[in-house]
Amino acid sequence: MIDLRRIMELWRRCDVVIRDSVFGLLVAVASLLPALHGKGTQVGDLPMGPFDGLALVAIALQCLALAVRRRWPAMCLVLVSLGFVLDQVRAYHVFASNAMPIALISAGAHLERYRRVTVVVLSMAYVALALVLDRLGGTERAEGYVAFYLALTLAWGTGAWLRSSRAAEAERRRHAAEATRAAERTRIARELHDVVTHHVTAMVVQAEAARYLTAAPDRLDAALGTVTDTGRRAISDLRHMLDLLKADHDSEVGVPSAGELGTLVEQTRQAGQPMEFTEEGSAAESAGSAEFVAYRVVQEALTNALKYAYGSRTVVAVRYGEKEIGVEVSTDGSGSRTGSPGGSGRGLAGLRERVNALGGEFSAGRRTGGGFVVRARIPAGRPS
Repeated sequence: MIDLRRIMELWRRCDVVIRDSVFGLLVAVASLLPALHGKGTQVGDLPMGPFDGLALVAIALQCLALAVRRRWPAMCLVLVSLGFVLDQVRAYHVFASNAMPIALISAGAHLERYRRVTVVVLSMAYVALALVLDRLGGTERAEGYVAFYLALTLAWGTGAWLRSSRAAEAERRRHAAEATRAAERTRIARELHDVVTHHVTAMVVQAEAARYLTAAPDRLDAALGTVTDTGRRAISDLRHMLDLLKADHDSEVGVPSAGELGTLVEQTRQAGQPMEFTEEGSAAESAGSAEFVAYRVVQEALTNALKYAYGSRTVVAVRYGEKEIGVEVSTDGSGSRTGSPGGSGRGLAGLRERVNALGGEFSAGRRTGGGFVVRARIPAGRPS
Protein backbone atom coordinates (compact mmCIF):
# COMPACT_ATOMS: atom_id res chain seq x y z
CA MET A 1 0.00 0.00 0.00
CA ILE A 2 1.07 3.57 -0.68
CA ASP A 3 2.15 5.34 2.50
CA LEU A 4 0.61 8.80 2.08
CA ARG A 5 2.21 10.08 5.28
CA ARG A 6 5.63 9.10 3.99
CA ILE A 7 4.96 10.78 0.66
CA MET A 8 3.77 13.98 2.35
CA GLU A 9 6.82 14.00 4.61
CA LEU A 10 9.15 13.66 1.61
CA TRP A 11 7.21 16.39 -0.19
CA ARG A 12 7.61 18.80 2.76
CA ARG A 13 11.33 18.13 2.81
CA CYS A 14 11.70 19.23 -0.82
CA ASP A 15 13.07 22.69 -1.49
CA VAL A 16 10.40 25.38 -1.73
CA VAL A 17 11.38 26.16 -5.33
CA ILE A 18 10.72 22.56 -6.36
CA ARG A 19 7.33 22.55 -4.64
CA ASP A 20 6.28 25.88 -6.20
CA SER A 21 7.52 24.87 -9.65
CA VAL A 22 4.90 22.12 -9.81
CA PHE A 23 2.11 24.67 -9.61
CA GLY A 24 3.76 26.84 -12.26
CA LEU A 25 4.08 23.89 -14.62
CA LEU A 26 0.42 22.99 -14.15
CA VAL A 27 -0.62 26.54 -15.05
CA ALA A 28 1.67 26.45 -18.13
CA VAL A 29 0.14 23.16 -19.32
CA ALA A 30 -3.35 24.54 -18.80
CA SER A 31 -2.43 27.63 -20.82
CA LEU A 32 -1.48 25.47 -23.81
CA LEU A 33 -4.83 23.70 -23.93
CA PRO A 34 -6.93 25.05 -26.85
CA ALA A 35 -10.06 24.93 -24.72
CA LEU A 36 -8.57 27.52 -22.35
CA HIS A 37 -7.34 29.98 -25.01
CA GLY A 38 -8.78 33.40 -24.28
CA LYS A 39 -9.74 32.41 -20.71
CA GLY A 40 -7.17 34.63 -19.06
CA THR A 41 -7.30 38.12 -17.58
CA GLN A 42 -8.37 40.87 -19.99
CA VAL A 43 -7.57 44.55 -19.50
CA GLY A 44 -8.37 47.17 -22.14
CA ASP A 45 -10.82 45.02 -24.13
CA LEU A 46 -8.53 44.71 -27.15
CA PRO A 47 -9.63 42.21 -29.81
CA MET A 48 -8.03 38.84 -29.15
CA GLY A 49 -4.83 38.35 -31.15
CA PRO A 50 -3.54 35.16 -32.82
CA PHE A 51 -1.61 32.61 -30.77
CA ASP A 52 2.03 32.83 -31.94
CA GLY A 53 5.59 32.43 -30.66
CA LEU A 54 5.39 35.49 -28.40
CA ALA A 55 2.41 33.89 -26.67
CA LEU A 56 4.72 31.08 -25.57
CA VAL A 57 7.14 33.68 -24.21
CA ALA A 58 4.32 35.32 -22.26
CA ILE A 59 3.29 31.92 -20.85
CA ALA A 60 6.86 31.05 -19.89
CA LEU A 61 7.45 34.39 -18.14
CA GLN A 62 4.27 34.16 -16.11
CA CYS A 63 4.29 30.45 -15.25
CA LEU A 64 7.92 29.50 -14.74
CA ALA A 65 8.46 32.56 -12.54
CA LEU A 66 5.97 31.12 -10.04
CA ALA A 67 8.63 28.59 -9.04
CA VAL A 68 10.53 31.35 -7.18
CA ARG A 69 7.52 33.22 -5.84
CA ARG A 70 8.51 32.50 -2.22
CA ARG A 71 12.28 32.24 -2.57
CA TRP A 72 12.72 35.41 -4.67
CA PRO A 73 9.35 37.22 -4.68
CA ALA A 74 10.75 40.38 -6.31
CA MET A 75 12.14 38.45 -9.28
CA CYS A 76 8.89 36.55 -9.62
CA LEU A 77 6.85 39.76 -9.62
CA VAL A 78 9.06 41.39 -12.26
CA LEU A 79 8.95 38.39 -14.61
CA VAL A 80 5.21 37.84 -14.20
CA SER A 81 4.58 41.56 -14.77
CA LEU A 82 6.59 41.51 -17.98
CA GLY A 83 4.70 38.46 -19.21
CA PHE A 84 1.39 40.04 -18.20
CA VAL A 85 2.17 43.27 -20.10
CA LEU A 86 3.16 41.26 -23.18
CA ASP A 87 -0.03 39.22 -22.91
CA GLN A 88 -2.28 42.30 -22.64
CA VAL A 89 -0.54 44.34 -25.35
CA ARG A 90 -0.66 41.41 -27.82
CA ALA A 91 -4.16 40.49 -26.57
CA TYR A 92 -3.40 36.77 -26.19
CA HIS A 93 -5.39 36.56 -22.95
CA VAL A 94 -3.82 33.18 -22.15
CA PHE A 95 -4.77 31.34 -19.00
CA ALA A 96 -1.31 32.08 -17.58
CA SER A 97 -2.26 35.77 -17.18
CA ASN A 98 -4.16 34.72 -14.05
CA ALA A 99 -0.75 34.33 -12.39
CA MET A 100 -0.54 38.10 -11.81
CA PRO A 101 -2.64 38.17 -8.61
CA ILE A 102 -0.77 35.08 -7.34
CA ALA A 103 2.54 36.86 -7.80
CA LEU A 104 1.17 39.93 -6.01
CA ILE A 105 -0.04 37.84 -3.06
CA SER A 106 3.35 36.14 -2.82
CA ALA A 107 5.21 39.44 -3.01
CA GLY A 108 2.95 41.00 -0.39
CA ALA A 109 3.57 38.03 1.91
CA HIS A 110 7.28 37.36 1.35
CA LEU A 111 8.94 40.51 0.03
CA GLU A 112 11.27 41.81 2.76
CA ARG A 113 12.70 45.08 1.37
CA TYR A 114 11.52 48.05 -0.69
CA ARG A 115 7.85 47.21 -0.26
CA ARG A 116 6.61 50.80 -0.63
CA VAL A 117 8.87 51.40 -3.64
CA THR A 118 7.47 48.25 -5.22
CA VAL A 119 3.90 49.45 -4.75
CA VAL A 120 4.69 52.85 -6.30
CA VAL A 121 6.57 51.37 -9.27
CA LEU A 122 3.81 48.84 -9.98
CA SER A 123 1.16 51.55 -9.79
CA MET A 124 3.05 53.74 -12.27
CA ALA A 125 3.59 50.75 -14.56
CA TYR A 126 -0.13 49.99 -14.48
CA VAL A 127 -0.98 53.57 -15.45
CA ALA A 128 1.49 53.32 -18.34
CA LEU A 129 -0.08 50.02 -19.44
CA ALA A 130 -3.55 51.55 -19.37
CA LEU A 131 -2.37 54.44 -21.59
CA VAL A 132 -0.70 52.03 -24.05
CA LEU A 133 -3.81 49.87 -24.27
CA ASP A 134 -5.93 52.92 -24.88
CA ARG A 135 -3.60 54.02 -27.69
CA LEU A 136 -3.84 50.54 -29.23
CA GLY A 137 -7.60 50.87 -29.51
CA GLY A 138 -8.79 49.46 -26.22
CA THR A 139 -12.42 50.15 -25.40
CA GLU A 140 -12.13 49.77 -21.64
CA ARG A 141 -13.66 52.68 -19.70
CA ALA A 142 -11.81 54.45 -16.90
CA GLU A 143 -13.87 52.75 -14.18
CA GLY A 144 -12.86 49.38 -15.62
CA TYR A 145 -9.19 50.19 -15.20
CA VAL A 146 -9.85 51.45 -11.67
CA ALA A 147 -11.77 48.30 -10.76
CA PHE A 148 -8.95 46.07 -11.99
CA TYR A 149 -6.39 48.18 -10.11
CA LEU A 150 -8.44 47.73 -6.94
CA ALA A 151 -8.47 43.97 -7.57
CA LEU A 152 -4.67 43.99 -7.84
CA THR A 153 -4.50 46.09 -4.67
CA LEU A 154 -6.66 43.51 -2.90
CA ALA A 155 -4.26 40.75 -3.96
CA TRP A 156 -1.29 42.70 -2.56
CA GLY A 157 -3.24 43.49 0.62
CA THR A 158 -4.05 39.81 1.09
CA GLY A 159 -0.36 38.98 0.96
CA ALA A 160 0.47 41.82 3.36
CA TRP A 161 -2.18 40.53 5.79
CA LEU A 162 -0.70 37.05 5.63
CA ARG A 163 2.71 38.54 6.34
CA SER A 164 1.51 40.52 9.35
CA SER A 165 -0.40 37.51 10.70
CA ARG A 166 2.69 35.36 10.38
CA ALA A 167 4.80 38.00 12.12
CA ALA A 168 2.24 38.33 14.93
CA GLU A 169 2.20 34.57 15.43
CA ALA A 170 6.00 34.46 15.52
CA GLU A 171 6.02 37.26 18.11
CA ARG A 172 3.40 35.44 20.18
CA ARG A 173 5.46 32.27 20.12
CA ARG A 174 8.59 34.22 21.06
CA HIS A 175 6.85 35.78 24.06
CA ALA A 176 5.46 32.38 25.06
CA ALA A 177 8.92 30.84 24.83
CA GLU A 178 10.41 33.68 26.90
CA ALA A 179 7.67 33.29 29.51
CA THR A 180 8.28 29.54 29.64
CA ARG A 181 12.02 30.05 30.05
CA ALA A 182 11.45 32.65 32.77
CA ALA A 183 9.05 30.34 34.62
CA GLU A 184 11.54 27.48 34.35
CA ARG A 185 14.37 29.66 35.65
CA THR A 186 12.16 30.72 38.56
CA ARG A 187 11.28 27.10 39.33
CA ILE A 188 14.93 26.04 39.25
CA ALA A 189 15.91 28.99 41.46
CA ARG A 190 13.25 28.01 43.99
CA GLU A 191 14.38 24.40 44.07
CA LEU A 192 18.03 25.39 44.45
CA HIS A 193 17.10 27.80 47.23
CA ASP A 194 15.06 25.18 49.07
CA VAL A 195 17.67 22.42 48.77
CA VAL A 196 20.88 24.40 49.21
CA THR A 197 19.70 26.82 51.88
CA HIS A 198 18.23 24.12 54.11
CA HIS A 199 21.28 21.84 54.07
CA VAL A 200 23.89 24.61 54.22
CA THR A 201 22.09 26.30 57.09
CA ALA A 202 22.01 23.01 59.00
CA MET A 203 25.73 22.47 58.35
CA VAL A 204 26.64 25.99 59.49
CA VAL A 205 24.58 25.61 62.66
CA GLN A 206 26.13 22.22 63.43
CA ALA A 207 29.64 23.45 62.75
CA GLU A 208 29.04 26.53 64.92
CA ALA A 209 27.87 24.32 67.79
CA ALA A 210 30.85 21.99 67.36
CA ARG A 211 33.22 24.83 68.27
CA TYR A 212 32.03 24.59 71.86
CA LEU A 213 32.48 20.82 72.11
CA THR A 214 36.27 20.61 72.03
CA ALA A 215 36.29 19.50 75.65
CA ALA A 216 33.91 16.61 74.87
CA PRO A 217 35.51 14.52 72.12
CA ASP A 218 32.60 12.06 71.85
CA ARG A 219 30.04 14.79 71.35
CA LEU A 220 32.38 16.64 68.99
CA ASP A 221 32.83 13.52 66.88
CA ALA A 222 29.07 13.00 66.75
CA ALA A 223 28.49 16.65 65.77
CA LEU A 224 31.08 16.50 62.99
CA GLY A 225 29.57 13.22 61.80
CA THR A 226 26.19 14.94 61.57
CA VAL A 227 27.75 17.75 59.52
CA THR A 228 29.22 15.15 57.18
CA ASP A 229 25.88 13.37 56.80
CA THR A 230 24.14 16.67 56.08
CA GLY A 231 26.72 17.54 53.42
CA ARG A 232 26.24 14.16 51.77
CA ARG A 233 22.47 14.64 51.71
CA ALA A 234 23.00 18.06 50.15
CA ILE A 235 25.18 16.56 47.42
CA SER A 236 22.65 13.79 46.82
CA ASP A 237 19.77 16.26 46.54
CA LEU A 238 21.74 18.48 44.17
CA ARG A 239 22.59 15.52 41.95
CA HIS A 240 18.97 14.52 41.88
CA MET A 241 18.01 18.05 40.94
CA LEU A 242 20.51 18.08 38.08
CA ASP A 243 18.99 14.80 36.88
CA LEU A 244 15.58 16.43 36.83
CA LEU A 245 16.91 19.10 34.48
CA LYS A 246 17.78 16.52 31.84
CA ALA A 247 15.37 16.50 28.89
CA ASP A 248 14.85 12.72 29.02
CA HIS A 249 14.20 12.59 32.77
CA ASP A 250 10.77 12.27 34.33
CA SER A 251 10.50 15.43 36.43
CA GLU A 252 7.95 13.84 38.74
CA VAL A 253 10.15 10.96 39.88
CA GLY A 254 11.72 11.33 43.32
CA VAL A 255 10.09 14.68 44.14
CA PRO A 256 9.86 15.06 47.96
CA SER A 257 6.39 14.81 49.43
CA ALA A 258 4.70 15.50 52.74
CA GLY A 259 5.14 11.81 53.57
CA GLU A 260 8.87 12.46 54.04
CA LEU A 261 8.34 15.14 56.66
CA GLY A 262 9.36 12.78 59.46
CA THR A 263 12.82 12.45 57.93
CA LEU A 264 13.07 16.22 57.47
CA VAL A 265 12.11 16.86 61.09
CA GLU A 266 14.60 14.28 62.31
CA GLN A 267 17.40 15.91 60.31
CA THR A 268 16.57 19.25 61.89
CA ARG A 269 16.55 17.63 65.36
CA GLN A 270 20.02 16.21 64.69
CA ALA A 271 21.16 19.73 63.88
CA GLY A 272 20.40 20.63 67.48
CA GLN A 273 16.90 22.07 67.19
CA PRO A 274 14.30 20.91 69.77
CA MET A 275 11.46 19.51 67.66
CA GLU A 276 7.86 18.41 68.09
CA PHE A 277 6.07 16.82 65.17
CA THR A 278 2.44 15.80 64.80
CA GLU A 279 0.53 14.45 61.82
CA GLU A 280 -3.24 14.09 61.58
CA GLY A 281 -4.89 12.01 58.87
CA SER A 282 -3.23 10.74 55.69
CA ALA A 283 -2.53 12.32 52.32
CA ALA A 284 -5.03 11.71 49.51
CA GLU A 285 -3.82 9.67 46.55
CA SER A 286 -4.44 12.62 44.24
CA ALA A 287 -2.71 15.20 46.47
CA GLY A 288 0.23 15.42 44.04
CA SER A 289 1.57 18.96 43.95
CA ALA A 290 -0.06 19.79 47.29
CA GLU A 291 2.18 17.27 49.07
CA PHE A 292 5.26 18.69 47.37
CA VAL A 293 4.35 22.26 48.35
CA ALA A 294 3.59 21.17 51.93
CA TYR A 295 7.06 19.62 52.14
CA ARG A 296 8.68 22.82 50.88
CA VAL A 297 6.70 24.94 53.36
CA VAL A 298 7.95 22.86 56.28
CA GLN A 299 11.49 22.76 54.89
CA GLU A 300 11.73 26.54 54.51
CA ALA A 301 10.16 27.15 57.92
CA LEU A 302 12.66 24.81 59.59
CA THR A 303 15.51 26.47 57.72
CA ASN A 304 14.43 29.85 59.09
CA ALA A 305 14.07 28.34 62.57
CA LEU A 306 17.69 27.18 62.43
CA LYS A 307 18.80 30.60 61.16
CA TYR A 308 16.93 32.91 63.48
CA ALA A 309 15.80 30.81 66.46
CA TYR A 310 18.41 28.14 66.96
CA GLY A 311 17.71 26.14 70.11
CA SER A 312 14.13 27.36 70.25
CA ARG A 313 11.35 24.83 70.67
CA THR A 314 9.89 24.27 67.20
CA VAL A 315 6.53 22.64 66.56
CA VAL A 316 5.50 21.18 63.21
CA ALA A 317 1.84 20.25 62.79
CA VAL A 318 0.44 18.79 59.57
CA ARG A 319 -3.20 17.94 59.03
CA TYR A 320 -4.41 16.01 55.99
CA GLY A 321 -7.99 16.61 54.95
CA GLU A 322 -10.05 15.30 52.07
CA LYS A 323 -9.63 18.48 50.09
CA GLU A 324 -6.65 20.26 51.63
CA ILE A 325 -3.43 19.96 53.60
CA GLY A 326 -2.93 22.26 56.57
CA VAL A 327 0.61 23.08 57.73
CA GLU A 328 1.75 25.08 60.76
CA VAL A 329 5.35 25.54 61.90
CA SER A 330 6.01 27.70 64.96
CA THR A 331 8.91 28.63 67.25
CA ASP A 332 8.56 30.01 70.74
CA GLY A 333 11.32 32.57 70.28
CA SER A 334 13.49 31.45 73.18
CA GLY A 335 16.46 30.55 71.01
CA SER A 336 19.20 32.68 69.50
CA ARG A 337 20.19 33.69 65.99
CA THR A 338 23.04 31.61 64.61
CA GLY A 339 25.95 32.63 62.44
CA SER A 340 24.25 31.21 59.38
CA PRO A 341 24.04 33.15 56.11
CA GLY A 342 21.50 35.92 56.12
CA GLY A 343 18.24 35.49 54.27
CA SER A 344 17.25 37.18 51.03
CA GLY A 345 13.50 36.97 51.58
CA ARG A 346 13.12 34.77 48.51
CA GLY A 347 12.16 31.70 50.51
CA LEU A 348 8.91 32.95 52.03
CA ALA A 349 8.03 34.87 48.86
CA GLY A 350 8.54 31.71 46.82
CA LEU A 351 6.37 29.72 49.23
CA ARG A 352 3.59 32.27 48.96
CA GLU A 353 3.71 31.99 45.16
CA ARG A 354 3.67 28.19 45.30
CA VAL A 355 0.67 28.07 47.64
CA ASN A 356 -1.24 30.79 45.77
CA ALA A 357 -0.67 28.95 42.48
CA LEU A 358 -2.69 26.04 43.90
CA GLY A 359 -5.42 28.36 45.17
CA GLY A 360 -4.38 28.08 48.82
CA GLU A 361 -3.60 30.50 51.63
CA PHE A 362 -0.22 31.34 53.14
CA SER A 363 0.83 33.53 56.06
CA ALA A 364 4.05 34.08 57.98
CA GLY A 365 4.64 36.46 60.86
CA ARG A 366 5.66 36.97 64.45
CA ARG A 367 3.60 35.48 67.26
CA THR A 368 2.22 37.47 70.13
CA GLY A 369 4.65 37.06 72.99
CA GLY A 370 7.59 36.15 70.76
CA GLY A 371 8.45 33.56 68.20
CA PHE A 372 7.42 33.08 64.61
CA VAL A 373 4.72 31.06 62.89
CA VAL A 374 4.20 29.91 59.32
CA ARG A 375 0.78 28.68 58.24
CA ALA A 376 -0.40 27.28 54.91
CA ARG A 377 -3.66 25.83 53.65
CA ILE A 378 -3.03 23.92 50.44
CA PRO A 379 -5.93 22.52 48.35
CA ALA A 380 -5.42 18.83 47.56
CA GLY A 381 -7.22 16.22 45.52
CA ARG A 382 -9.70 16.76 42.72
CA PRO A 383 -12.27 19.50 43.29
CA SER A 384 -15.84 18.27 43.54
